[in-house]
Amino acid sequence: MLDADIGGFLGLGMCLLVTPYTRLSRIAMLWLAALLWLLPDLAQADDKRFRLSAPVVLVESGLLGYLVPRFALKTGVRVEVVAEASEAEIILGQEEGRAVFEGAGAVWRMGVSGTHPGAALFADWLTSEIGQRTVTSYEVAGVAPFGLPQVVEKPEAAAVFDGDPALGKEVSLLQCGRCHVVAPENRMGAIGSTPSFAVLRTFADWDARFQSFFALKPHPAFTQVAGVTQPFASHLPSPISPIEVTLDELEAIIAYVAGLAPADLGAPIQVQ
Repeated sequence: MLDADIGGFLGLGMCLLVTPYTRLSRIAMLWLAALLWLLPDLAQADDKRFRLSAPVVLVESGLLGYLVPRFALKTGVRVEVVAEASEAEIILGQEEGRAVFEGAGAVWRMGVSGTHPGAALFADWLTSEIGQRTVTSYEVAGVAPFGLPQVVEKPEAAAVFDGDPALGKEVSLLQCGRCHVVAPENRMGAIGSTPSFAVLRTFADWDARFQSFFALKPHPAFTQVAGVTQPFASHLPSPISPIEVTLDELEAIIAYVAGLAPADLGAPIQVQ
């Protein structure tokens, strides 16, 4: 509707401007001035009106009839409820978008289409403390049929390592035990300044560290992973005792470490 109004003004203005005279007539100048004066208000009016789509069951619940006037009173933005989602800037449904309230047998989600300023304002209002309180204050015969959505956190899936832990321990003692304490068997044969496998197991990203250990210093200087790392530089002296593992052995090492109990490092140091 707005586009048609603007188009009509522009068309009429152009008709008045296109005259056989070389100078604008007084009437044409008045129409042009009126058009320029009205355009900002017409654009602002469009910003203050948007369409919201909702299923019949939600419309008939009376909730929108309770929410929309309160939002309009606070913001001056008019909301037109329509049936077709393709015509709306805000969509309330059960499939996509952010969960905003529940009731009438469903969890209702809000999707925002486009960047309409009025729709964005409504989305911010509905998800704010005031908007959510407005939802829960709606009552029918003394009962509040709608409430806030119950957010259920999905548990993180535990990582699964398919390697052979027994092989992993064997390879770790052979290849890594020269520096790290891998198990009680080599408790006295490692380098004291390097963390044990049990200490490394306390890190939140321990699995990522082990998966890429060959790229972390100082390992690149003496480590080869078949099919992954580049051969040692031919112009440099070769390591006296290189570490050589396969991808299967690396997976076995990770499976072994996954079964280790993280070291008890005690409480954090407190400075007084």
